Amino acid sequence: MTKRQRKLFIASIAFAVVFGIIPNANAMHIMEGYLPFGFCVAWGIVSLPFLVKGFFAIQKKLGQDRKNITILAMSGAFIFVISSLKIPSVTGSCSHMTGTALGAILFGPSAVSILGIIVLIFQAVLLAHGGLTTLGANTFSMAIAGPFLSYGVYRLCKKSKINQRVGVFLAAVIGDLFTYCITSFQLAFAYPSEGGVWVSAAKFLSVFAPTQLPLAIIEGFLTVVVMITLENYAQPELKSAGYLENGKR
Repeated sequence: MTKRQRKLFIASIAFAVVFGIIPNANAMHIMEGYLPFGFCVAWGIVSLPFLVKGFFAIQKKLGQDRKNITILAMSGAFIFVISSLKIPSVTGSCSHMTGTALGAILFGPSAVSILGIIVLIFQAVLLAHGGLTTLGANTFSMAIAGPFLSYGVYRLCKKSKINQRVGVFLAAVIGDLFTYCITSFQLAFAYPSEGGVWVSAAKFLSVFAPTQLPLAIIEGFLTVVVMITLENYAQPELKSAGYLENGKR
């Protein structure tokens, strides 16, 4: 990261810290208009530093090797397709796979924040899936929180010498479920029950769980299948992205 880029990134963090802490922000695609205005603004501000970092991460990856753009675009398409298949779960939201672990493993979680917000904008405008007012909240849960945990799980599995495909599977499953944990808390912060935020979050999680648990497992298998396909047909691109080292998993 250059000195100018570092200054811009630090400025975005400062902006988030100064303006993101507002009284109304005590508080999987949350639908248009479902969150109060203050929460919409707050989640958008909190997501801003990650998006700035993600822009620089993608810029760096493409600068290293232009071949990366092919796999990067495919990762974005995977997120779009897999997260568009939604199952109604609870008033104001829905259950669906996220598809973000693939990009996080290949390019790091920061890059996925940009892929995710692009997907979310297209889905909100073209499919009425999610919303523009809730874009910040949806970006944080699906394109930031989930990918960061997926990447952490994958790296931990790799350091622990766990089979790489098992690591990919676990990263996809756990990242997917974590996205919905964050969404549940976002909804709970906005609409706490009489027992408080934790009780409200538990209620949202209990409604999500029956549909999301099997979907997360399915996403894990699909992500592994995509990785195997790429290993067979796109080894140069995977080497460039750093997934394959000297042609080996």
